[in-house]
Amino acid sequence: MNTSDFPARKLRIGTRSSPLAIAQVDQVAGLLRKHEPDLDIEVVPVTTEADKWQGDLAQLGGKGLFVREIDTMLQRGQVDMAVHCMKDVPGDVPMPRGLIFAAYLERDDVRDVLLVPEGSDVLTLADLPAGASVATSAVRRKAQINRVRPDLNVVRVRGLVGTRLDKLDGRKKIDHKLDAMVLARAGLERLDLMNRARQVFDVDEMLPAVGAGALGLECRKDDDAVAYLLSRLNHERTMVEITAERVMLHGLRGHCNSPIAGHCVTEPDGQLSLRGMVFSRDGSKFVHAHMWGESLNDPAVLGSRVCAELLRQGARDIIEGIPH
Repeated sequence: MNTSDFPARKLRIGTRSSPLAIAQVDQVAGLLRKHEPDLDIEVVPVTTEADKWQGDLAQLGGKGLFVREIDTMLQRGQVDMAVHCMKDVPGDVPMPRGLIFAAYLERDDVRDVLLVPEGSDVLTLADLPAGASVATSAVRRKAQINRVRPDLNVVRVRGLVGTRLDKLDGRKKIDHKLDAMVLARAGLERLDLMNRARQVFDVDEMLPAVGAGALGLECRKDDDAVAYLLSRLNHERTMVEITAERVMLHGLRGHCNSPIAGHCVTEPDGQLSLRGMVFSRDGSKFVHAHMWGESLNDPAVLGSRVCAELLRQGARDIIEGIPH
């Protein structure tokens, strides 16, 4: 394996320009420098089309836009690697030509959290009065909130985490007052904002997105030096769990408006356990499957089995019934 290129060579990291994305790149840079203390890293921030667009992402072509522009830069050799939140990497299309995920960092907390405006005494989703407005950017969260509280008004709010909090607290004007917001715990922790969290939803209450809490390190397949450098950061258990989730997602062929949730864990005895759910947009219809790795304990086989069970229960009809 060719490792002689580092630290003599500069490593250019492509990333979205948001504070959260930059915090994630800083984390990766710190880990890489533990292996190569003299590594010369250049961060190449990009404001993607999806970041600039405040409307429905489906109109632009789906949330895959967050990663597509950076992937193109990687393919063209303008950057050497990219750091992606795995939940933003589309599951319905193959990997871009010539690119691989060389490593996954150990997964952070996958759970979602409820936030409320400054000064609010609401502690849980159950405390919200009927008709209260709950903000989230994810169709997956909307479906699961409406499944237990169909009386709540779930509204789409996108943008940087800081901007969303300004909207929640009323510092940034929007069409209507917000009573609560649901965000990913991992993002809040990376931005040191967990003090704003009120309720942390258990995975039984709100099943996470496929790839939740995990960062993938992507590079060109033929760049042996970078692939080797990144592989030293790979967390094997996370890679196995993400593989199971993404095989399930790929088989479901969902689009960006499909509320799909999936979460794989490694049980104390080493068995893989994968849960998958597909919802209608309002959460009134859903299918659910939960399987274990059994004797093979192969993540791809497990992902395929859970996918097949969801399709058997009618997941395809639910997905096709949602406009996109």
